[in-house]
Amino acid sequence: MHAETPNLPATWLGEWISPAEPDEIGDDRPAYVLQRAFTLDSAPLSGRLFATALGIYEAYVNGHRVGDHELAPGATNYDRTVYAQAFDVGPLLQQGVNHIQIILSDGWFRGRNGSEQTQNCWGDTTAALVQLDAVVTDETTVRIVTDAAWTSTESEIVSADLMQGQTTDFSRVPAAPVPVRVGVVQGPEPSASPSPPVRRIEELPVAEVIVSSDDVSILDFGQNITGWARLTDLGEPGTETVLEFAEHVDPGNTFTTAHLDTSTPRGNHIRYSQTDRVIAGADHAVFEPRHTVHGFRYVRVTHPGRPLDPTCVTAIVVHSDLTRAGWFECSDARINRLHEAGRWTFRDNAVDVPTDCPTRERSGWTGDFQIFAPTAAMLFDIDGFSRKWLQAVRDDQYDNGCLAMYSPDQLRMRTSDNPDRIGGGSAGWGDAAVAVPWTLYRHYGDVRVLEESWESAVAWIEYALGCARRFRHPSRVARSETPAAHEEYIWDGPFHFGEWLEPRDPNAPERDPAEVLRALFAADQGEVGTAYLHRSLRQLSEMAGVLGRADDEARFAALAADVLAAWRTEFLRADGRTAGDTQAAYVRAIAFGLIPDEFTTAASARLVELIAERDDHLGTGFLTTGMLLPVLADTGHADLAYRLLTRTGVPSWLEMLERGGTTFWENWENVDEDGTVRSGSLNHYSKGAVVGFFYSHIAGLRQDAASVGWKRFTVEPVFGGGLTHVASRLLTPAGEVRVEWRRDGDDVELTATVPAGAEARGILPGLPETPLPGGATTTLRSTIRA
Repeated sequence: MHAETPNLPATWLGEWISPAEPDEIGDDRPAYVLQRAFTLDSAPLSGRLFATALGIYEAYVNGHRVGDHELAPGATNYDRTVYAQAFDVGPLLQQGVNHIQIILSDGWFRGRNGSEQTQNCWGDTTAALVQLDAVVTDETTVRIVTDAAWTSTESEIVSADLMQGQTTDFSRVPAAPVPVRVGVVQGPEPSASPSPPVRRIEELPVAEVIVSSDDVSILDFGQNITGWARLTDLGEPGTETVLEFAEHVDPGNTFTTAHLDTSTPRGNHIRYSQTDRVIAGADHAVFEPRHTVHGFRYVRVTHPGRPLDPTCVTAIVVHSDLTRAGWFECSDARINRLHEAGRWTFRDNAVDVPTDCPTRERSGWTGDFQIFAPTAAMLFDIDGFSRKWLQAVRDDQYDNGCLAMYSPDQLRMRTSDNPDRIGGGSAGWGDAAVAVPWTLYRHYGDVRVLEESWESAVAWIEYALGCARRFRHPSRVARSETPAAHEEYIWDGPFHFGEWLEPRDPNAPERDPAEVLRALFAADQGEVGTAYLHRSLRQLSEMAGVLGRADDEARFAALAADVLAAWRTEFLRADGRTAGDTQAAYVRAIAFGLIPDEFTTAASARLVELIAERDDHLGTGFLTTGMLLPVLADTGHADLAYRLLTRTGVPSWLEMLERGGTTFWENWENVDEDGTVRSGSLNHYSKGAVVGFFYSHIAGLRQDAASVGWKRFTVEPVFGGGLTHVASRLLTPAGEVRVEWRRDGDDVELTATVPAGAEARGILPGLPETPLPGGATTTLRSTIRA
């Protein structure tokens, strides 16, 4: 289940070339055409093109676009890593004169990045590196490389920015080419990406025209996506058409992106917009911008003085070309809708890196992906995609072992002082350095990810242990200036996000959002930090065991035990309650094995009480929402788990869909009952981690604790929620697994297909544990007794 990687040149013979640009280039930069002509004396037998860029590029040979990759070479820490692509161009080459062109734009390299839309994050000069090998005889290869023989000119793309949009003027008369600049910037040695490329995946027609006039139309594509829109009717030459993109329309069909605006710590207000413009020329019939990307469901098209045929506008879904791995459906259409919302939300946030949202920030937040990676692996083959991202995590890691909040770290916090920004190093975020490699190893069984990540994971843990020794939260110091012995293992500083974005208590008075944020950042998050320190130490010890590092295995296991003892001393009361006494605190403590066995019943009972106090609504935030239903089901409260899954009202998963969502939101309260949108993204996958419960508990597919690569697993459905039918498929490294169960009253029938490369066991109420042989389909029947 690994992406094929191209064979790149052992030595790149060309030089990095950059377009000729004025000294002052402004904020809206064009895409440039870098080009070269060359002659082949005979028709080539074959041809290979190798290319990369500091920016994003498209390649053309003799007027034909090369390959189907989009937004290449992708997002990386360009100081340390850049990926190159290889293409078969033999059929495009010809005897005689040939032309090669590279369309080069800012992309992630120097375009706008992050919530503050910062430019020039990785440099202020774009560049390309290209090598074309044309085999003309068995013994002769003509090699064309980037050098001083190339020229550059501004393209018809007069401005291109990944975040803000693209403007194309098809009526523009191209300027005369001028020589490129050679070697003014240098990139790292190119390598092959382990990830599948970004591609155009799907096309969506207009689902509904919600506003239509001679000047403006608002089109609804019925699904929140990432990509762009293709326009096939541009009007007469010189006609300008404007396309604006949004996730939401407010009541009265008011087009809005205000919920994505950002206020910075310095008091700046940054207005968010995604806008493409096209000016028609005499010979161009189609506009499809490929040097930008948008998160949207709605498009407002301004077309002055002429009606718009909605069939001329198509939404193009664009993301990493991940192979689908999981399918799920059941007898409750609401749960099926939740599954699809989770699948779409991840698709929309898998544009070369796992991002928090496809709109306001588009950053590879570590916390988001460590939360969602186990669920993502049930939906898609994420192995190569995740390993590419982990390379960026390692590239961004500080010298002291701390990790950036997101990777690639486009604001380059690793090498610069950012006193106004929240730093890295938060528990639950930086722990991605351990949790994500461990998730990948468990799911795919490939030890290479542990080998690649070992030094980074150890450095992170040493950083966290050092913080626990050096820092004490002010509230703890106020209680006692002298730390207790166990406090060297309490990780309460210097900064943690904590649970993050817990839903507001409906019984509490409204508070100023700024006040809430200040209180959150000032709070003692030691309970959260220490819990994650224990889990990461335990996982790191297991990683060491797999890698044959016996001394490290023993050391980290001992430290995990010390941290566990410290957590229990500091945060566990004699009656089994936690100091935090919130839904999130109990979910995390039970899921991470922090609660002693004798207190698990009391802790889970308290969790149930806290849910009841909210009228059977969840109260978890960012970190623990995905663990909530498994914890309830595993502690004997499956009925409550199903009630939470299928209830509406705020906060709940289904309420997002009831209020028009097709993807999961950043905040539980993102859209009011009347349809008015509040601040926050409408396309955030962390809450979609609940979809993992569909596979692990509703379908009952759980890999055994000692297994990797799905060599051994258990099929043990959790019945409830009024479900009468469930069917699931999972493509694993061991082969395809199928599970289907039906319930008629108290009678249940389970059918499981186990691949030949695996072994499994089936567990149903009223039956002894039953072996499920590999390479066969087995049916079990039982009666559920109350």
